[in-house]
This record gives sequence, structure tokens and C-alpha cells, in this order.
Amino acid sequence: MRERGGGERQLRLLVGKVGLDGHDRGAKIIARALRDAGFEVIYTGLHQTPEMVVATAIQEDVDAISLSILSGAHNTLFPRVLDLLRSENARIPVFGGGIIPEDPTPHPPPQKVRVSRLRDRAVRLDTAEAHLLS
Repeated sequence: MRERGGGERQLRLLVGKVGLDGHDRGAKIIARALRDAGFEVIYTGLHQTPEMVVATAIQEDVDAISLSILSGAHNTLFPRVLDLLRSENARIPVFGGGIIPEDPTPHPPPQKVRVSRLRDRAVRLDTAEAHLLS
């Protein structure tokens, strides 16, 4: 466990950019805001596969995974990450945001596959922090 100055455990969070989405400004803003709020943040960088994100999350012993997807591929990438976590018996909460697809797809929407929370691009940073601390 990591300790902060007051003896509180510092939560470790992985911020991942899964898929071919090449825009990472939002992920970097979230990462910096959470770091400023006292979280230890591990940012994976662009163009990660679900396998890479899950392997990093397990290796780094994170408390949660945040996925940022602006390509609209939530209905494919979130279930894949969750399946990989399940196959590794890793109980790591997953949440995320970006441009949330509204079109029906053959896959269930992310909130139906045990994703902790989805946020669109208009989320307030203090709301994201509060959710992680609850």
C-alpha cells in the first residue's frame, strides 16, 4: 500500500487510451486533475490494446481503470477489457468516458456489462474525483 503524508492510502489509477483513437487531451486532463487531487496516476499513452491495458493494470496493482475513448468504440472495447480482467481473476473497477455511442449495436451498452461509471465529455472534474473516492 502506498501512504500519503497523513497516513491515507494513495489510490492508484490507470488511465488508458484503447484502440485507434489518436486524441488524448481529455485523458491527459483527467490524469492531471486526479493526480492533483492526490491519486497516483499511470497513463498508458495512445493506441493501447485491451490486453496491454489489462496487463499494465495488473502489473501496476491499480485500484481502478479509466478508459478514454473518443472513437465511439465503447460497446466493443469495454466488454473486451472486462472479459480479460475476468479471465485473470482481477477485480478492478472500470469506468470511463469520451464520446458515448447512442446507436444500437450487437453488443450490450457499456453500462450493462458492469462498467462502474460512464461520463461524457462534459463531466466536471470534481464529480469524477468524488466518484472515485466514494
